Amino acid sequence: MEPQELKDWCEHRRMVSGRPRILAVDDAPDTQMVLAECLGSDEFCVEVTGSATTARREFLRRRPDAVILDIGLPDASGLDLFDELRTLEPAIPVVFITASESSTLAIEAIRRGAIDFLVKPLDLPVLRRLIGQAIRYRTATEGPTRLAASPSQTTELLVGRSPAMQAVYKSIGRVVNEDVPVLLLGETGTGKELAARAIHQFGPRATRPFLAVNCAAIPESLLESELFGYERGAFTGADRSRPGRFEMCSGGTLLLDEIGELPLHLQAKLLRVLQEKQVNRIGGGASIPIDARIIAATNRNLLDAVDKGAFRADLYYRLHVYPIEIPPLRERREDIPLLVESLLERQRSAAGGSAPRVTAEAMRILRDYSWPGNVRELGAVLQRAALDAAGGVIGVEHLPACLRERPRSFPASTTSVLANLIESRLKLKRPNLYAATMAELERELIRSVLDRTAGNQSAAAAILGITRSSLRFKIRTLGIDVTQFQPQPDTKPESRPPRQLPPIP
Repeated sequence: MEPQELKDWCEHRRMVSGRPRILAVDDAPDTQMVLAECLGSDEFCVEVTGSATTARREFLRRRPDAVILDIGLPDASGLDLFDELRTLEPAIPVVFITASESSTLAIEAIRRGAIDFLVKPLDLPVLRRLIGQAIRYRTATEGPTRLAASPSQTTELLVGRSPAMQAVYKSIGRVVNEDVPVLLLGETGTGKELAARAIHQFGPRATRPFLAVNCAAIPESLLESELFGYERGAFTGADRSRPGRFEMCSGGTLLLDEIGELPLHLQAKLLRVLQEKQVNRIGGGASIPIDARIIAATNRNLLDAVDKGAFRADLYYRLHVYPIEIPPLRERREDIPLLVESLLERQRSAAGGSAPRVTAEAMRILRDYSWPGNVRELGAVLQRAALDAAGGVIGVEHLPACLRERPRSFPASTTSVLANLIESRLKLKRPNLYAATMAELERELIRSVLDRTAGNQSAAAAILGITRSSLRFKIRTLGIDVTQFQPQPDTKPESRPPRQLPPIP
């Protein structure tokens, strides 16, 4: 469809009055056509434009009920245009779209007040649902929205474009400006501290201290003085007064990592701090006011600990105001290539030189491994492999034996993934176990077939017995990156033996 035809088509759709007006801003012609065809029905009037300049003009002219806004526009940042539109109409609901996998953009978009944030290729049913929500929001919302200043740092703390990580970014964006306790849930090594730093970095306390205390790493005899401080003479060796961590990060953010390991008598003191915003140093009588945002993190099931009497119920409910679950790496395997690139680049920045490349076969092994230690384990493996790869290319021979020798057949891999998924969700008492398990099984099946066909979707659809359009929809909704399976420059497709699929019973 030519640009003029697209404009005429949209104008024709506008003939029917009384429908909600949608302004869609994206400079890619293909995306413009998809948006116009997806939303330009009898339900909505859609105006499609490709630049910030025309978007400003059409916004003033049309006064839309909702906006779909691409972050990467040719003449301005979508985030800056968002601020301009919100100045003109504070209650306008906006859904951001982008081809970028940046967690910073996702968090910042939600932090500024966007309804949601979608990554291309767009899931059209989800987009239509979000626009419906936006229209209802527009009808119900009154009054201006106050926007905070942009964060001073733009470091990419979290990496991944999988649906699970997009949900994490959105949760962080929604809570950064709300001074409520946050409880980060997830296995060891998933990146809970990085999520806490992102909450701090994007919030109004970004210029103040961020401190992290690992409640499991400090001996119980020292933990109380570390957290609450002490006065001179409070105990043998206390030759001077010392503030605790709550005082030291006043105005900032305090992360209490492994909160499930906090002794019961200190749980009572922590509860008082959360309730009264005051601390009492050991050996001191006066209460000291504090102003610190509290974020807690744990890899334990705190509800089980409450049932067993190992964790106070009142403290649990005080901390569990806004829980965010960080997914394990095995549940977002499509993020592994991005994580590998990011981790190697960070290691290069710290050590100097150039970041090594990873061969396609080595990357497949990294993707197939279950990673019980999650991102932390992946980082350690890459650090060792980079030291061994003197030629600047990480191959299979540079990976640990536990990865190289692990059976990679489809049934074993899938069984391990599903077993870990079921076990973790049962421990955390998460709902929708059936849907999550079926989605993971489908994801593993499609990934294995795509690996067999070197990313050829037509061949994969034939093996699966579904249409190519159905396969493309599943790839999009399951967050599978097809480029992972396509031949890389360093690997000839004919040199890679195909993986054997199990017979269909």
